[in-house]
Amino acid sequence: MADAAKLARNLLKAVNRAVREFKLIEDGDRIAVGVSGGKDSRVLLDLLVRGVDIPGTYEVVAVHIDGAGVGLPALDPSLVPWFREVGVEYEIAPLEVPEDELLPMDCFRCSWNRRKALFFAADRMGCNKVAFGHHADDAAVTTLMSLMYKGKLETMEPSLDFFSGRFTVIRPLIYVTEGVIARYARARGWVFSPEQACPREADARRVHFEQFLATFSAKERAQFRANLWRVGRNL
Repeated sequence: MADAAKLARNLLKAVNRAVREFKLIEDGDRIAVGVSGGKDSRVLLDLLVRGVDIPGTYEVVAVHIDGAGVGLPALDPSLVPWFREVGVEYEIAPLEVPEDELLPMDCFRCSWNRRKALFFAADRMGCNKVAFGHHADDAAVTTLMSLMYKGKLETMEPSLDFFSGRFTVIRPLIYVTEGVIARYARARGWVFSPEQACPREADARRVHFEQFLATFSAKERAQFRANLWRVGRNL
């Protein structure tokens, strides 16, 4: 656990940098963390519960969207005891889709319906912010996909208002790499079953871009990541 504690301190340095730079968390915020059950969202919840460095206080709750009712895999049945162990208020919200929704859903429709359910749950829990576990590699891949599919450079915003400011989506892990997140998850002893994976993951466009970047060396990936993030933000 000593290694986990050291990694947590290093991760929080990167999170605090993002929080300060983009004013992600402020005094009085009540934040709903979208927890899928994967390593990214679990690490995010863990770090926010540990506490970021802001003048004032904030609250954290967890929301998990369960898609089992529409034929999707139960992403992590062990989340409820873990939420209780962490000591956070939580809600397991069912994924509800329109009657005419074609199943299985494609990636866009699945994401859209999950976010809708998440926003409704955050509203019920009195939250003003919703936190996602997107990290630096996600931002780089998003920029690359935008260039290839849209012909323009866009990236993930660290902070973005929705519904006329009713909610602000924040991404506190935007300066954290996936490799560090994976190391911390292993240090904590978290095990993720292959059954938790999305059934369409292998066909997802994003996965293909991630696999493409993985063909380069670690040094090259770090350079690409920094350049894609910088260009996307500048534009």
